[in-house]
Amino acid sequence: MRSSKIGYLIKEGFRSIATHGFMSFASVTIIVACLVIMGSFTLIAVNIGSMLDGLEAENQVVAYVEETFTEEEARALQPEIEYISNVRLCRFVPRQQAMEEFATQFEDQTLFQDVDASILRDRYIIYLNDISLMEQTQADLYNIIGIANVQAHLGVAQGFVAVRNVVSAVSLILVVVLVVVSVFIMSNTVKLATLSRREEIAIMKMVGASNWFIRFPFVVEGLVLGLLGAIIAFLLEWGVYDIVADRIMSGLIGRLVTVIPFAHLSPIVLPVYLGVGLAVGVFGSTIAIRNYLQV
Repeated sequence: MRSSKIGYLIKEGFRSIATHGFMSFASVTIIVACLVIMGSFTLIAVNIGSMLDGLEAENQVVAYVEETFTEEEARALQPEIEYISNVRLCRFVPRQQAMEEFATQFEDQTLFQDVDASILRDRYIIYLNDISLMEQTQADLYNIIGIANVQAHLGVAQGFVAVRNVVSAVSLILVVVLVVVSVFIMSNTVKLATLSRREEIAIMKMVGASNWFIRFPFVVEGLVLGLLGAIIAFLLEWGVYDIVADRIMSGLIGRLVTVIPFAHLSPIVLPVYLGVGLAVGVFGSTIAIRNYLQV
């Protein structure tokens, strides 16, 4: 296709946007609304996931060594513990250090002056790669000769996993539904704009114009509207996110949770918005004009 012909078709696409101003405005508004709703739920899910990851990282397993083991024998167990695939990090805590850490929890340190550290056991503080595998990891630790007891908060771990799975599933469903709704509304909006040009399309078909020649201006129109809607949605999302984040971090809840700065998320959010906006615009326009090409 010659460059002059492509230029003409692109010009026709922009002319259609200007000619059908209200429909173009409606299409952009719909794309913006759907992207902001979709993005808001996704960003909420990302922040919840980040908080859960932080809580998971702090969720630890404590493995107690047999009382009869000396400190040297207890330290020798570390390679076996680290060999377990789900163990991210383990830290050896000897009896004396365990006593000192326990005593720091009380204001009156003299209570433990005459307490012998031998009443406690050497132990390992273990951090996991995946807390959903905590029960299996607990069983693997019990298989190590010298590990007498393993303290694992299985109920807490299962709760974290359940919340994470629910948040991920709900976010995915919402994203899929909103994308489908966006495409449907966009196609119907463009279809209304196309209705007034159905006779023009029919005449072009009769004189031998190819489907691609007729379709191209509508693709350009959908592409431009999708791109414009994505940019507006991104800027709007950025402003709303920063306002909400500032309110959260300045309130009491800010002491309990951490909100990811939008600047850290924008390199991912912007390409996703542009991709979804362009896909919705082009796909919606293509669907809208399909029936009018059958003359």
